[in-house]
Amino acid sequence: MKIVAVETWWTRIPFDMGGKPAVMGGLNWQTMNTVWLRVVTDQGIEGWGEAFGHNAAATTVAAIDSQLAPALIGQDARDIAGLRLRLSKSFHGFGRNGPHVFALSALDIALWDIAGKAANMPIWRLLGGSPATSMTAYASLLKYGEASQVAASCARAIERGYSDIKLHEITVPEIEAARDAIGPDARLMVDTNCPWTVWQAVDMARKLEACDLTWLEEPVWPPGDYEGLARVRLEGGATIAAGENAAGLHDFKAAFDAGALDVAQPSVIKIGGISGMQEIAALAKSYGVRVVPHNAYFGAGYLASLHCNAALAPDAPFERLFLDLEASPYHEMVTAKDGRVAVPDGPGLGRDPDMAVMRKYSVNEPTVTK
Repeated sequence: MKIVAVETWWTRIPFDMGGKPAVMGGLNWQTMNTVWLRVVTDQGIEGWGEAFGHNAAATTVAAIDSQLAPALIGQDARDIAGLRLRLSKSFHGFGRNGPHVFALSALDIALWDIAGKAANMPIWRLLGGSPATSMTAYASLLKYGEASQVAASCARAIERGYSDIKLHEITVPEIEAARDAIGPDARLMVDTNCPWTVWQAVDMARKLEACDLTWLEEPVWPPGDYEGLARVRLEGGATIAAGENAAGLHDFKAAFDAGALDVAQPSVIKIGGISGMQEIAALAKSYGVRVVPHNAYFGAGYLASLHCNAALAPDAPFERLFLDLEASPYHEMVTAKDGRVAVPDGPGLGRDPDMAVMRKYSVNEPTVTK
């Protein structure tokens, strides 16, 4: 099954987060930027993948178009492991984390999509998962920076049926406002996105003890300071989660060896796709670390993350950003109802994107490599 064409799409879809725009990477975040990879084979089966985009979309697209796509033409789409190994070795000089790894993540997802379609099975079935029609989701709120807005959004999430809430706040008043808004029974997580030194993180963990956090996520800068994370876990008494910024399997092993994590959070569009998720889930199991996949996207990676969650971490809640997209190429498949998300049961990822929506929100003409 030879690869005969590769397409790169970049969509930008406005969203409403119920407050002022979030700040991400120094920019106001008002649209969902998604990088899509379409792999076409000579047997008429095509697969879709997603590479990490957001405010880095242009850089990721450049890596795909200039280096990954030309290397794929004529390759066997069934050779998921072989392509992953050969291309990882070819691109390792450009870094073991960043655009090239994001690009390879998209490729891996697309090849799994093709494999599922060829077998007429959903990916979760190929991964050995048990049938599940839906999963519990948690509402992952963007950063508001104001206690009143945090409380209002938490209340809306509870009204929509969520019982698990995650914040992206870094100050005590906003986090306390969330706990007051959701009550004592709902679970509350906080993702701080690596803002503090080790001693600052220990201090904050102690200050937040009364908020009864299910986990404290990425409290230390830099994210690879696993010894520091281990200190926060021990001295701050916090349940520590991290992993969306990890650079592959061996980065997770370093974290596990340091005793840094209670919860591992690999991100399917950053860590090497579905194959990378498999490796990390197996390693985490051997260390007794819980896996809760990270998901902050709405393209093919959203569906891939659902399949991985259902098969590799069926007891873990699914992360869904708490925002309302203006439109989605997957329509209702990326929505949550009463705090639950549907698990796709169609072949591969479960659905191809709606091309009319793709064209409407495309930033520019898709790049085609043949």
